[in-house]
Amino acid sequence: MSGHKLRVGFVGLGIMGQPMAGNILRAGFSLTVYNRTISRTEPLKDAGAVVVDSPAKAAAESDIVICCVSDSPDVYHVVLAEKTGIISGVRKGSIVVDCSTAAPEVATKCSQELGKKGVSFLDAPVSGGDAGAKAGMLSIMVGGRKEDFDRARPVLETMGKTIVHCGSSGAGYIVKLCNQILVSMNCLAVAEALSFAQKAGIDSKAMLQAVSGGAAGSWQLSNLGPKMVADDYAPGFFVDYLLKDLCITHGAAQDLKVPLPGTALAETLFRAASAQSFGREGTQAIYKVVRGLQRQQVS
Repeated sequence: MSGHKLRVGFVGLGIMGQPMAGNILRAGFSLTVYNRTISRTEPLKDAGAVVVDSPAKAAAESDIVICCVSDSPDVYHVVLAEKTGIISGVRKGSIVVDCSTAAPEVATKCSQELGKKGVSFLDAPVSGGDAGAKAGMLSIMVGGRKEDFDRARPVLETMGKTIVHCGSSGAGYIVKLCNQILVSMNCLAVAEALSFAQKAGIDSKAMLQAVSGGAAGSWQLSNLGPKMVADDYAPGFFVDYLLKDLCITHGAAQDLKVPLPGTALAETLFRAASAQSFGREGTQAIYKVVRGLQRQQVS
């Protein structure tokens, strides 16, 4: 099971999954795909992928099965559902790789249940948004056995540039939550800096140019700052998805008894963005919430 001899299955062809699967196919791996909304499979089918009607059938044709879905319950469903889930079709010796952002206990449950069939599980959430997914430049943080990580790496390398084995099962999910702590507060910081500059009468583009190359520079500043200035809220990653991730982080922090005061503030403001009907917009829509607070103070 090495190189292009690996057969790959992919379950979940959303804003991230579709380009990730496309990169696997372009790298020369045989690919079998499943998605609940079948229309999203058409571009991959046209490029040579095989389309099936359940996660189980995708698993039956694959040595490595990747899933990329929205939340912990979705992972349980596509992996462990008795008749249609990956577990009912996957063969002994295969590896299931979950690229979703899910709660750490998901890794424990999936590893235990798949292990009964001689199947390995890697939690391997990704970061980089739709642009990173399209370019094959994602960061992939992986938890699970090192030998399984090594076997899956040729496939992971088609989707990402920074691929790190973070530790035992569940470590990938935890590191992704660390990523979301940083993402959420950086995004809030960019929104606040722009709001402050705007109020002071400073040209927003000039401010971004001046600070981006210094100690304040970040991916969020360089990529989402210009979108905030342009009032471009097209999603690279939905507000509601980040809010979901922050809720998972909140629960995990409670279990660990770790205070996260900054993250709690970011969660509150992203929750406000969702409540104001920005949930299906990009995370840069938090700028609208921050500007709204400024206007309330003026009034």
